Amino acid sequence: MSSCSRVALVTGANKGIGFAIARELCRQFSGDVVLTARDAARGQAAVQQLQAEGLSPRFHQLDINDLQSIRALRDFLLKEYGGLDVLVNNAGIAFKNNDPTPFHIQAEVTMKTNFFGTRDVCTELLPLMKPQGRVVNVSSNVSLRALKSCSPELQQKFRNEAISEEELVGFMEDTRNGIHQKEGWPNSAYGMRKIGITVLSRIHARNLREQRRGDKILLNACYPGWVRTDMARPKATKSPEEGAETPVYLALLSSDAEGPHGQFVMEKKVEQW
Repeated sequence: MSSCSRVALVTGANKGIGFAIARELCRQFSGDVVLTARDAARGQAAVQQLQAEGLSPRFHQLDINDLQSIRALRDFLLKEYGGLDVLVNNAGIAFKNNDPTPFHIQAEVTMKTNFFGTRDVCTELLPLMKPQGRVVNVSSNVSLRALKSCSPELQQKFRNEAISEEELVGFMEDTRNGIHQKEGWPNSAYGMRKIGITVLSRIHARNLREQRRGDKILLNACYPGWVRTDMARPKATKSPEEGAETPVYLALLSSDAEGPHGQFVMEKKVEQW
């Protein structure tokens, strides 16, 4: 086991917001920071860049579409640290607005990576969370806009405090079988994924509250803002460093904090879902 027993992990951290989050955690978190990336060479290059800044992240390969990769990371965390203190789920993809790829293919690829991949990471790593652990799922205000574009019936279901993970997965599957619009979904693959991540966060937070109440683990979804990354336009209003502020704030909530928990957070403030 590492001589430093505390550990924070960031998925999709070789560039953009994830890289900025990893950098800031290296500066502020009292423990090791593990930077993960699907491509090992790019991940190692990101680690070297931070090392050149005098920081000391560790690297571990992670492809959230590969269950074996997720489980290899899980085993590493158990062996080295006996668990996990901070998890930031940042990894994801997005098609450009003018991408000619048919919608059903965009939906399939986006949902597989961004929703189901993130869900798999949570399934494997949430049981590792130590008492006073912090979990941050990077979502978007697009989830709020997409929610308002859903049918009234779907809106009610997605706001239902008692929605189950199985029910949510069923709704997400609608986007794969081409009946999303018939079922009341908006025609936005990215927006649907972000609804999924935000609602999944609410479900996991509820489960933690019911099953591990005494451990005081806090889990939230957040919107980092419109950030200048490969996914956004150069005209985006925030730098990656500015985009990292809310995720890092949630990742570093004090050990005696009572909340937020199960919330959607923008600019360090809870937004109504």
